[in-house]
Amino acid sequence: MFGYITINESELKIKDYRRYRSYYCGLCRILKERFGRAGQITLSYDMTFLVILLTGLYEIEGTTQEHRCLVHPGKKHTMFWNDCTSYAADMNILLTYHNCMDDWFDDKSLVKLSAAKLLEKKYKQLARQYPRQSAAMNAYMELVRKSESENKFDLDLVSGYTGNLLGELFVWKEDAWADTLRRMGFYMGKFIYLMDAYDDMAKDEKKHLYNPWLPYANDPDFEDTCKNILHMMMADCAKEFEKLPILLDLEILRNILYSGVWIKYAAIIKKKNPTGIPNI
Repeated sequence: MFGYITINESELKIKDYRRYRSYYCGLCRILKERFGRAGQITLSYDMTFLVILLTGLYEIEGTTQEHRCLVHPGKKHTMFWNDCTSYAADMNILLTYHNCMDDWFDDKSLVKLSAAKLLEKKYKQLARQYPRQSAAMNAYMELVRKSESENKFDLDLVSGYTGNLLGELFVWKEDAWADTLRRMGFYMGKFIYLMDAYDDMAKDEKKHLYNPWLPYANDPDFEDTCKNILHMMMADCAKEFEKLPILLDLEILRNILYSGVWIKYAAIIKKKNPTGIPNI
């Protein structure tokens, strides 16, 4: 359920791309410092977005340094981090642990179970540190598994579980912006869940796994319906975003919300229809 909230690099100015990479590399560094190599490999674009969003909203200064890394040892990279980075890193570990356990329950993936075991000690510490976010994750896991076991195919209902989860993760502080951030995270969470399920349709059908889209797949208007639902989710998310008084890195955030989130969708459509042109 990771990797959908990213940039459209071709539409981003070079200076903004470098700025984005500094956030991404900064998050990578903090994950390694706080959680070791096991934490570092959980790095995601989704939580990079959260760092940029919270940094812009709260106008928090940070540290900028040049460092080499294991993945790109040939030259130094600009890395930026602050308190928002630390929060996003913590949320990334919580999310990754649950995601690994979800894959274990669904597919009995020993690789994912092993990954969860590596993170388990840190996860328990973070669960105590962030009781609200942890409770949201536990509720999410319970409700999703219940929906899968009962074969619930109400798209609004089942995607809302992920929406509620991400809404709580977006709220770093219970302040004047909490409700707007919570709604923004809610719609983005629904988008991520539905996009992920859409991406997994062929695999889930082949393996006879639960997927909320499958009962609707034979509808002649299915592709248009799917596209329209995804558009509605991101439109509502962007509407909430525009209520926030953010000026810092605004072009990067808008690039992600209005363009970057559709990169994976275009790739899925192209895979389904290699000769066609994706109509986003």
